Amino acid sequence: MIQGRRPAVIAAALLPATPGAAAIVAPPPAAPFDYQLGGAYPPGPGVRVVFRDRAEAPAPRRYGVCYLNAFQTQPHERAWWMRRHPRLILRAAGRPVGDPGWPGELLLDVSTPDRRRELAGVWRAWMRGCARRGYRAVDPDNLDSWTRSRGLLTPADAVAAARLLVREARRAGLAAGQKNAAEIARPLRAMGFDFAVAEECEAHRECGAYTRVYGRRVFEVEYPSGAGDTAFTRACAARGGRIAVLLRDRGLVPPRAVGHVERRCG
Repeated sequence: MIQGRRPAVIAAALLPATPGAAAIVAPPPAAPFDYQLGGAYPPGPGVRVVFRDRAEAPAPRRYGVCYLNAFQTQPHERAWWMRRHPRLILRAAGRPVGDPGWPGELLLDVSTPDRRRELAGVWRAWMRGCARRGYRAVDPDNLDSWTRSRGLLTPADAVAAARLLVREARRAGLAAGQKNAAEIARPLRAMGFDFAVAEECEAHRECGAYTRVYGRRVFEVEYPSGAGDTAFTRACAARGGRIAVLLRDRGLVPPRAVGHVERRCG
């Protein structure tokens, strides 16, 4: 995200993160899932895995995955980052670098070991909170922020930061998911990531980069394309019997909200 993990690493991944903690368990492969980042709601029948924001409680009686915006700021938390961790804001010529696709989100600076360690401290608090609430795994977003960094960050920076992220997840007793960043799937899997969340991998023709290293533990999310949802249709035909594929609206809004879309293969 060198394929395969050393036996010692595998053994460590199966140990409880803290005394008395439950063993880390990855989400069930190919399990029907819902991606509820725009607001929590009761999952539909048959849904076994539910992704929710860290501010929300996990869905009862489902495998819960806790969403973290790990490599960028949430718009409503921008002031907190500026006040508490100003040096973690990536800057170009002294000005914060924002994500052009998501107004209000600023990129976090993972270019040096000391900054990565400082950021890991933030992740630690978040992940412990996820674990206390009953989540089983984390979904750290924007691992691929180097692609929007104007050349200020590199894939190597992302991999180095991801190593700390996996360590903190393990310490909290949580499985760790790779979010996007198909280019670095192999090193991330080798360092201990347990599953992948692949947004629009069919649209980008990169799903194989995830399935080759994570097998059936890939959760594919496609979004409406305006052309008959052809990417979702192709994804179901190609992989619908092997991994979980979900079509959601880009806003990820709840069912009664305008624009809600939620479809699965079959």
